[in-house]
Amino acid sequence: MNTEKLSNRLEAVTNYIPSGARVADIGSDHAYLPCFTVKKGIVSFAVAGEVVEGPYQSAKKQVKMEGLENQISVRKGNGLEVISPNEVDCITIAGMGGALIASILEEGKSKLASVERLILQPNLSAISIRSWLIENGWELIAEQILEEDGKIYEVLVAEKGEPLKPYKNKEQGLLMGPFLMEQKSAVFQNKWHGEKKNWERILLQLEKAACSSETEKRKQELKQKIKMAEEVLMQ
Repeated sequence: MNTEKLSNRLEAVTNYIPSGARVADIGSDHAYLPCFTVKKGIVSFAVAGEVVEGPYQSAKKQVKMEGLENQISVRKGNGLEVISPNEVDCITIAGMGGALIASILEEGKSKLASVERLILQPNLSAISIRSWLIENGWELIAEQILEEDGKIYEVLVAEKGEPLKPYKNKEQGLLMGPFLMEQKSAVFQNKWHGEKKNWERILLQLEKAACSSETEKRKQELKQKIKMAEEVLMQ
């Protein structure tokens, strides 16, 4: 991966960036995504944010090497603290856990007033992001699921709007993704067949464990997840 050719998951993220956007890429690593989108003429200005010193220095070096310092500002800081209010209208956060992405958005809520689109690529726990979007008035407008190097990734795209609009069944949608449930791609089916098998394995172990209120609660949660997965996969 470099500034000419992104990984499939990052390229999927760039496909949802509006033309001419001012974008902040949080957790930018080597700033590949900002460099790629500026060079392709997709964005007019980008902020590459990094909290860790090593990747921050790598991003600065990359941007300087590409001669893009006038269009890409590399900044060190935690989450959305690297941007000023009204500075960008699109935010990308890729390659982190869903719970971490949700916490970054929560802690940086004051910076989101001018932001028109969020493009989020969690490595796991996309449910944490969907829950945050609903609670904070963001409408999920698109989703994509893909597999790369044996790992499954989801891309979630949101704009301010009607948070519950895409959800026919909120509980199922939060877990599995309302758009992904409709599309039912091969990758989606592989993921949830695998998750269902794992839940069934854990449930079997719990059935053999000593009975307690905590064990019973966990068993009911697993049974509900298995039921939801079965309903979607069998439709």
